[in-house]
Amino acid sequence: MTAKTYSVPDVSCEHCKRAIEGALGQMEGVSRVLVDIGKKSVDVDFDESVSSESEVLARLDEEGYPVAE
Repeated sequence: MTAKTYSVPDVSCEHCKRAIEGALGQMEGVSRVLVDIGKKSVDVDFDESVSSESEVLARLDEEGYPVAE
């Protein structure tokens, strides 16, 4: 299991939180998603043998929440 924390500057409200948690939570291999609005961060635990980090990042981008460089 891999645990990552991403800085996502566009997280600003409960809607953002629900959208991200819903989108990533539906991915196969993702076991935990925690969005912190105040810190503008997303914590994700996932099994890299099922879903890669690039797939997680792509899903965030597709939802309109790109990760900060």
